[in-house]
Amino acid sequence: MMKRLVTYFSASGVTKRAAEQLAQAVGADLHEIRPAREYSRADLDWTNSKSRSSVEMNDPASRPELAEEKTDLSGYDRVYVGFPIWWAVAPHAVNTFIENNDLAGKEIVVFATSGGSRLEPAVRSLQQQYPGLDIKAGKLLHGKVTGDII
Repeated sequence: MMKRLVTYFSASGVTKRAAEQLAQAVGADLHEIRPAREYSRADLDWTNSKSRSSVEMNDPASRPELAEEKTDLSGYDRVYVGFPIWWAVAPHAVNTFIENNDLAGKEIVVFATSGGSRLEPAVRSLQQQYPGLDIKAGKLLHGKVTGDII
């Protein structure tokens, strides 16, 4: 039987709720990608070019430090990776998670939450950045989350 993990980054709680519902729907373990320093409301102000999220997202090399450097992914066949879409892509904390952990040989299913962005550009960006990984598009999750994500 395939062992599954739902891992997610959530700055305001929206993606966390979707991830919890997804984990329950697909029978997966749950893991939060937590930044070493939590994001404040001011950090998340995308209208302020000097806010933490704006500064990070405007620097393609930015890799925010995580509270947990490595995550034990051994034994998982499918890893769902979820995040809110920022600037049409995954927040750079997700890149930190991918680069800090061994995801080779695992099926990676991307899901996201968004107020208006589409999932495909974010998935394409991850596929281009990590061509050696098996990254697949899942769904944007909002409302009732069901197990038919892929």
